Formats: sequence, structure tokens, C-alpha cells
Amino acid sequence: MPDKQNKNRKGGDKRNTTAIVSIILWALVIVVLFNYITSMAQRAKTEEIDYSTFKQMVLDGQVERVVIDSTKFTIYPKENPGTDSEGTDASPAPSSQLGLPPLESLYGEQQSGQKVYICAPPAYGYDAQLYAFLDEYNSTVPEEEQLQYGSEVVEQLSPIVSFLISWLLPMALMMVLLSFLFRGMSSKMGSGLGGVGKANAKVYVEKKTGVTFKDVAGQDEAKESLEEIIDFLHNPGKYTEIGAKLPKGALLVGSPGTGKTLLAKAVAGEANVPFFSISGSDFVEMFVGVGASRVRDLFKEAAKMAPCIIFIDEIDTIGKSRDASKFGGNDEREQTLNQLLAELDGFDPTKGVIVLGATNRPEVLDKALLRPGRFDRRITVDRPNLAGRLATLQVHTRNIRLAEDVDLNQIAQATAGAVGADLANLVNEAALRAVRHGRKAVNQNDLLVSFETVIAGTEKKGTVLTEQEKKIIAYHEVGHALVAAKQKHAQPVSKITIVPHTQGALGYTMQLPEEEKFLMSKQDILTEIRTLLAGRAAEEVVFDTQTSGAANDIERATDMARKLVTMYGMSDKFGMMGLATIQNQYLDGGMGLTCAQETAAAIDQEILSIIETCHRESVQLLKDNREMLDKIAGYLLEKETITGQEMMCILEGKDPALAENYGAAREERRQRLQGDIEPPARSVHMVSETPAPPPSQEDTPPVPLDGAPGHAPEQPETPEDPKDTEQP
Repeated sequence: MPDKQNKNRKGGDKRNTTAIVSIILWALVIVVLFNYITSMAQRAKTEEIDYSTFKQMVLDGQVERVVIDSTKFTIYPKENPGTDSEGTDASPAPSSQLGLPPLESLYGEQQSGQKVYICAPPAYGYDAQLYAFLDEYNSTVPEEEQLQYGSEVVEQLSPIVSFLISWLLPMALMMVLLSFLFRGMSSKMGSGLGGVGKANAKVYVEKKTGVTFKDVAGQDEAKESLEEIIDFLHNPGKYTEIGAKLPKGALLVGSPGTGKTLLAKAVAGEANVPFFSISGSDFVEMFVGVGASRVRDLFKEAAKMAPCIIFIDEIDTIGKSRDASKFGGNDEREQTLNQLLAELDGFDPTKGVIVLGATNRPEVLDKALLRPGRFDRRITVDRPNLAGRLATLQVHTRNIRLAEDVDLNQIAQATAGAVGADLANLVNEAALRAVRHGRKAVNQNDLLVSFETVIAGTEKKGTVLTEQEKKIIAYHEVGHALVAAKQKHAQPVSKITIVPHTQGALGYTMQLPEEEKFLMSKQDILTEIRTLLAGRAAEEVVFDTQTSGAANDIERATDMARKLVTMYGMSDKFGMMGLATIQNQYLDGGMGLTCAQETAAAIDQEILSIIETCHRESVQLLKDNREMLDKIAGYLLEKETITGQEMMCILEGKDPALAENYGAAREERRQRLQGDIEPPARSVHMVSETPAPPPSQEDTPPVPLDGAPGHAPEQPETPEDPKDTEQP
């Protein structure tokens, strides 16, 4: 270890020496240029003339003052030559007639922009003749016009002091200014002079990030793999004794928001070794070769501080697969990838340098980057299960003041498919809602409402709907809920609302699973499709019309039917034949068909057959329960928002005001039970009668019921593989 520290110190001293020499050279160049420019500016204000011209200027009365030096005469011309006693112009001929440039005035010290003349002495012993000539001229003119002449007293400085003032002092000032300038540039562009080719990686040592594995919940498998890597760095002896080698790299793969970067910060907090953090986009520059240079610099610095960890976030930015048809051999991105591959191969396993990469697009990474020996481990950071979501909620509510009625287990049950970022946002929205309502603690209702806010947006209280539109929306949503309640494999309904929300939905039906499921049977998928199509079925049964509110329902039902046919092998026509593959597993989950065009057309026919069959079953189910459809819709129109328990009370013939509405204010429910509040259902006329049909679609455009999130954004999507959870 002392040898490594000495090497690091020597490397740092060498870099500091190079920087100091660079600053000195820059300061010297700037001072030389400054002195040269100053001397040229002074020479531009003077003009050299010969001795005869100087004498003629004196005789013509154009000279105000002469400074006599051992090497030159400095001649200051008059500002305005005078006139004689007769009023005639006594000025000498213009200087242009004497072959001189125009003269400008100057008396005493030289003024800005004033040009003076310089004359060289004629020969040795000139001073006596010059003084006699000037005395003779002064004797012929009045006293006020006499010429002043003589030598200036100049204090002579020592050569050392003159050198210090002229050169060393300006250089010192320039060095100070340049050091501040380069320091600011290095902080923005990277270390070193200019910093263009330097890696601007952040270095965390020990627990500077403030995040440890205690702050990461729901990712026990990923934490276990990373803890082993950290232990390898701390105690390499117990691994090398058995012949094990230190892994060179680990790739964190998962959906956005699952906590890949948080895990990397936790590694920085747990490891007592330097931790380099850099994003893949930091390697990309407009200059060709800069990315490769930064990769070299990053690994060089890491090797000096080994053992250490390098974390490259969004590694797919530089690690995309090389394709000769799209990118040439001199492509900047490809050069950066090649340099990264070379650096990974050049690791010494005994030094203890480990690379962590994070991405949500592993399918686009180059195969050479993923092979063992470079990234030896692939750690999947998946969506948390029920226990993981509960642990995550407990982590995010550690600093939140909770009321006594809070049940995090129910919230974890309701948020199937949510990632850590979603749960953190949910808890924060609940805390903000509690503050808005003047409470000092977050209750269960805050968490439930915040869950709906995250998935459907806030209520749009300013939206004005006509009575006919409200009826259509109410029957549409009750159609979803009633069909779900009348099927065995459907998830129970938690809430029905016809209040518009900011994400485009004019109403929605929320279903919460009773238990977490990782598999869906064919009957589960068909039940889900019937529930999605029940909104359109209710419009047709009650109003004999169709509206645009079922757009999102149809889209989701078609997607589930397509997966049933092409991916899950549940179709009677195609059987267990894979007809599609997932393209972006951790992003949008899109799939692409892997079949002929004729087969694709047959797939569309099979999907249409499934959708039509489910639609007919939904219509028949609503016709058989038409009376209950009218009762629930009438109660929903009165209340605008009801719970699944209230709907079940109506189905069972009970008063919905006495329903066990978990999450509502307990005081309100107590007053209802005591009779202090009149139950709204007692004043609602719930009879089975056919509402008036809506206006013709030709006169009134279709009303969008369910917007971007759909009527039931909480409806679970069909899992793409057995490991996926149902997404709200």
C-alpha cells in the first residue's frame, strides 16, 4: 500500500509540475506580446526627422520645447503659432511645405494622440553648437515666444529593479490570473489544461454519498451480488486462497425507476474504496477521439487508486452494437466502445478495479461487451414484489409522520407493478396532500388518493359536462365494474368515479388485486378482456350508441388478445406457436411479429374473433343484470365517486351508506351509523327505467370518457413473463 501511495503521489506531482510549466509559458508569451504592443503604440506617436529639418522648424517658430538627451532630441511642436504686431500671420510655412507631417499641439507633457518628433544628434560635441544655436534664436524673438530647452532629470533604476518591474511582476500577475482561469475551465470541462480529453468522473470515497444498503429495499438479490463484490474488495485473501478471481464487471439491468443508480450509490456508501461515477453521455463529445481519450484517462486514474469501483450509468450510450451498415470504422462512438473493450481486457485481476454498468436497454449492447471476462455478472433489478413494495414504502415513510390508521400493507397490495420511484412519489404526494388539508400526519386516505393521483392525475374541477354526458360516463364505468363483479376470475372493484382527471380520463374504474399473482391463465385474460369491453357494451345496451370513450379500453383489450395469440400460445387456431418476440423488455415492452404476412393476416382474424366473442358475452351479462346496472348508475350519478364496497351493498340489497369504506374519514362513517347524516341513497330513485337516448352522433361528436390512462389505469396488464407482476 505505501508503494501505491508513493506512485500516486509521484503521478500527482508530475501533473502539477506540468500544469505549472504550462502556466509559466503562457504568462511569458502574454507579457512579451504586451510589451511589444506597448512599444509599437509608443512608436506610432513619434516620427523621426533629420537635424536640418529640426533647425528649420526652430527658425520657423514651430518648436515649443526641446528635450536634449545623449542619444536623441525630443521635439514638441507649438499648438498655434502666433501672429506679428501688424496682424499678419507670422506663422511659418505649413509643415507640409517642409516635407513634414501635420503638427499637433502639445505643451509640457505629451497629450493623448499627440505626435512628437525625434532627432538624432549630428555628431560628437554637438551640445555646445546646439546650445549656441538655440540661444541665438531666443535672442531674436520676444521673451514670451522663446524656445525652452534642456535635459530632464531621470532617476536611474538598477537593472535588477527594472527587470523585476518590466518582466517578473507582469508575469506573476498573469500566472495568478491564468491559474484561476484554468481552474474554472477544469471544473467545467475536466481536470487539466483545457480538460477536453480528461474524464470528468465524480469520485466518492467511503460514505460521502450518504446512501447505504439500508436505504435500498425490495432488491435483495441484487444487493446480495453487490455485497459479495464489496467483500471481495475488502477481503480478497479468502477468495484467492481457493483460486477464485475477482470479477471485472457487473451489469445492472432493469426498468426505469427500479433503483439501479441508487444501488450504485449504496455501493459507494458501503465500500471503503474510491468510487468513480460517470455517465455514458460524458464520453461523447463533438471532437473525434475525445471519448476514447476520456476512457483511457478514467481507467488510468482508477488504476492509480486501486482497489476501486467504476460506475458507468446509461452504458448503452457508448456500448451500442457495432453495425458496419450504419457506422463507419472511424465513428466516434465506435472508437469509444473499442477503447472501453480494450481497457476492460487490460485489467489486472489482482489490482481490484471493478466496473459497474447500468442500462435499461441490454438488447442493444454489443455482444463483445457482455461476454464473460468483461461484464462477468448480469444483475437484474426487477420490479419489486409485494414484500419488496412493503419494504420500500417503509423506507420512504421513515421520515414521514403517519396516522394510526395507515396500513402500508394495503398500499403495497394496491400498487402491484409499481417501481421504487413510483412509491417514493406516492408517499411524497400523500405528505403534500396532508399539508394542503391542514393535517400534521398522513392518513390512509391520503395514501389512497395519492395513488390515484399518480396514475390518473388530479381532479379537473372546472370541467363542465352535460347531464347526458354524465349519464353516458356513469353507465360506461358501471358497466366495467358490474361485469368485473359478476365474473369469478376478475379482480375486485375498489373505486368508481365519473370526476374528470388531468391525464385525460373523464372517469375510471379502479380494481385492486386481493393477492399478488405472477401467472395469468387463459381464463384470467379473457375475463380481463370482457371487463375492458364492458364499457362499450353498457353504452350499446342502455343508449344504443357508441362513443370515443372506449378508445383506451379497445386498445388494451386488443393488446391482450394479441399477446394471447402470438406469445402465450393460448389460441385454438395457432396453438403453441411463437409468433412474436419482445423487443424492449425493460422499456415499453413492445413486440414484433416473427411470421409471414399471410400468418399475420390470420392472426388479426383470430384476434378479432376473440374480441367479438368477449364483447357479446359482456353485452349479455349486462342485459341479464340491467336492473342492477340502473341502480348502481343512479347512485353513482348522485355521489359522482363511490367505492367497491358501496357497489357490493347495492348488489346485495343493502344500504350503501353503511358500507365498510376503508380509507374514508372515520368520523364521517360514525355519524352515518348514528343517523346524524342522511344517507344519499335514501333520496335516490333507483328504478329500472330506460334513459332517454342521446342525440344523434351526426349532431353531437362522441364524448371521450377515458383518456390517456384509460377508464381503469389500475387494471393489471398481462405479464410478459412469469416473473413480471401485474402493473397498475
